[in-house]
Amino acid sequence: MSRTQTAYRCIECGTTSLKWQGQCPGCGAWNSLQAEAGAAPARTPRRRAAALPRRLSELPPVAVERHPTGIGELDRVLGGGLVPGSIILVGGAPGIGKSTLLLQVAGRARDDWPVLYVSGEESAEQVALRARRLGLDPAAVTVLATTDADDVIAAAGELGSACLIIDSIQTLSVADIPSAPGTPSQLRESTARLIQLAKTRGMAIVLIGHVTKEGVIAGPRMLEHMVDAVLYFEDEASSRFRLLRSVKNRFGAANELGIFAMGETGLREVRNPSAIFLSAPAERVAGAAVTVLHQGTRPLLVEVQALTDRGGGGPSRRLAVGVDPNRLALLLAVLHRHGGLRTHEDDVFVNVVGGVRIAETAADLALLAAVASSHHGEALPADVVVFGEVGLGGEIRPVAFGEERIREAAKLGFGRAIVPQGNRPRRPPAGIEVLGVSRLAEALRLLPGGGA
Repeated sequence: MSRTQTAYRCIECGTTSLKWQGQCPGCGAWNSLQAEAGAAPARTPRRRAAALPRRLSELPPVAVERHPTGIGELDRVLGGGLVPGSIILVGGAPGIGKSTLLLQVAGRARDDWPVLYVSGEESAEQVALRARRLGLDPAAVTVLATTDADDVIAAAGELGSACLIIDSIQTLSVADIPSAPGTPSQLRESTARLIQLAKTRGMAIVLIGHVTKEGVIAGPRMLEHMVDAVLYFEDEASSRFRLLRSVKNRFGAANELGIFAMGETGLREVRNPSAIFLSAPAERVAGAAVTVLHQGTRPLLVEVQALTDRGGGGPSRRLAVGVDPNRLALLLAVLHRHGGLRTHEDDVFVNVVGGVRIAETAADLALLAAVASSHHGEALPADVVVFGEVGLGGEIRPVAFGEERIREAAKLGFGRAIVPQGNRPRRPPAGIEVLGVSRLAEALRLLPGGGA
């Protein structure tokens, strides 16, 4: 006979406690423990199979088979396509295009690789209406409107689906757990059952996840650890462009970036992403510098803009969009100390064109070049690209993938590159002059105004 036991689970992190407490012992959140009553099943002894250690050399090599989704930028972020038996989590702000992108994937399904689209937020009729608006063939999409995880698993088995799309994981629930959908216990159990389905039947599963106001996947952090890949949509929903980045990928490169444009017929791939982040040559103005980022497996040219303006009294302002504000303050201090350019009395505003967020230090030199250009009121030449990390001593440090960045700039028609001395290749690509610098003052002398 089973006995009923009440446990208290934290709605923030999922930590379980046998008694109620005001503060969660796991994450420290206050008043976050909620009662969850359930029957404690009688424990029966279970014999465990012997687990023998094996050398990796004894295991036969297994080739990873990938199935392209038909959307090149998505395949790039995934590492080449969907891997059978994998489970992918896609997150992003409301309205940014998560459901649109994956419905387009379902609309490109082949007969030998059937896809089941599970909608827990819309009815089947609403999904059909959206598919027609996107120009998809309704006959190619198989949809199931339900919020029961066991019904999803049963339907996927009956249809023999090779790919399963869940929109969204926060709407699924299992009847065994007496709590509302979206709670940590429901998320954990629903995801665990889907993972078991993926591993046992070799089915690729894609989960759409809601995000909190902080921009992270709603629910316990354990959810991101359980899946094989985590993809995030970046940028604001009001922007025309959508940036899809992989923050975790067991079958490909992390930090890979896919770029889409939102149109009337859904998300469209951007074939030449550097073009959307650069201004036309005839529009060159003071305060703009072009740099080369390295996102995942490819270089990407972006434009960094800066505006310096004499403040009207009071403390000067530092506003950065797409750049860490603390990094900006640090670099402005280096610019004053080792570049001879004082900005203490100026308001400094920095923006990265296209909504890209720069997380690497390779854009340091370009940022300071843009600030110096705005301060002197002289535009940088349109054919100049700049990259390099700036140290506190004013030194210019080399960055990773230097030659790849230079080749990408040469391919797009840039004629001169100012780079760290350590990144200067022995044989530069044809058509581009590479200038190596080792100090900030040396780099500023190569730019209009001379840095003084």
